[in-house]
Amino acid sequence: MSQLNPYLHFNGNAEEVFSFYKSVFGGDFTMFQRYSDAPPNEHLDKAERNWVMHVALPIGKSVLMGSDRPSAYGKPNLGDSFFISVNTDSEEETKKIFDKLSAGGKVQMPLEKTFWGAYFGMFADKYGVQWMVNYDYNK
Repeated sequence: MSQLNPYLHFNGNAEEVFSFYKSVFGGDFTMFQRYSDAPPNEHLDKAERNWVMHVALPIGKSVLMGSDRPSAYGKPNLGDSFFISVNTDSEEETKKIFDKLSAGGKVQMPLEKTFWGAYFGMFADKYGVQWMVNYDYNK
């Protein structure tokens, strides 16, 4: 079966963002490269050479990936048309992830038991990335 892995672009703060996600989910980066690790690129501003070219953080069976987007390609726009959905194994894990990831962000739906049989909440984190956290009671 194929696997979907979200890939996020940032404007020079990917290292900070992914360090935050690592503090929430745990684990280690399986890949962390800077633009300075690659051959010289005429499209890359010298101030951006220390930016993250690629980072990968395994979360369960998925991998959250990202990078900083060089200014030559335009600023990334974090849209409001997508969410990263995290499915958990317990109410406790759901609350822990929700509380940590939403700290400093904007809660759109507080974590609560829903009519569809889940413990669910959604928010934009402090970096503007939108998340849904879900625990299904009837697995």
